[in-house]
Amino acid sequence: MPKNQSHRCRLYLITPPSVADIEKFLVQAAEALDGGDVACLQVRLKNAEGSPPTDDVIRALAQRLIPLCQQNDVAVLINDRPDLAASLGADGVHIGQGDAPYAEARRLVGPDAIVGVTCHNSRHLAMQAGEAGADYVAFGAFNQTQTKDVVHRAEPELLEWWQETMEIPCVAIGGITVNNAEPLVRAGADFLAVSGGVWAHPDGPRGAVQAFNEIFDRVAEAAGD
Repeated sequence: MPKNQSHRCRLYLITPPSVADIEKFLVQAAEALDGGDVACLQVRLKNAEGSPPTDDVIRALAQRLIPLCQQNDVAVLINDRPDLAASLGADGVHIGQGDAPYAEARRLVGPDAIVGVTCHNSRHLAMQAGEAGADYVAFGAFNQTQTKDVVHRAEPELLEWWQETMEIPCVAIGGITVNNAEPLVRAGADFLAVSGGVWAHPDGPRGAVQAFNEIFDRVAEAAGD
C-alpha cells in the first residue's frame, strides 16, 4: 500500500465481525468490488465476546476471499495473525498494539508483504511504527463504532499532522460512513477503513463503494483546482 501520490483517498474494507453464511458474504463482497476502486480487504473476525474465533473459521472465510479479491487487484490482509497470513498466502497482516510485535510479524510474513499497525490516537506509537518499517499506520477511532468498544478517540487534526510529517500512508478507522467520511478525506487520510458503513449501507455494498469513491473523487478534484 504505497503512498497515494495523487492524494486521492482509497477504500480499505473490513469484514463484518462474524460471517454466518460464507456463500452469502462472498456475493456481498463481489458486489462491493463491483462498486468501484477498493485498495484492500481485511479479514477481521471476532466472536460475541470480542475474542477471535478458531483458526478453522478464519481459514474457511479467508481461503474463499483471497482469490476473489486478488483477481480484482485487491490486497487481502489478515487481522492480528501474521502466521495465518503467511500460511494462507494473504498479501499481509494488520497488527494491533497487543498483538505480535512488528519485527515478529515481518519475520513471519516476509519482506514483500504488507504490515500495518494500529496506533490509536498516538503520534508516538505512529512514529515508532513508521521507524520500524510499517507499511501503513492506522489512526482511530474517529467515530463511535458497532464493531468494537471505542477506547481511543482520534481527531482529524492527527491526519493533517501525519501528512505534513511522514511519507508512510495513514489509514483512518472507526465508525466511518458515507455521511461522516469527507472531513477525514479532506484532513489527509490515504485510506478509509470501513466495515458496517459498507455492509450495512441501505443501497447495499455496491452502492456504498460507489458513494465512497464519489467522495474521494470530489475531494481529489477540489484539491487539484
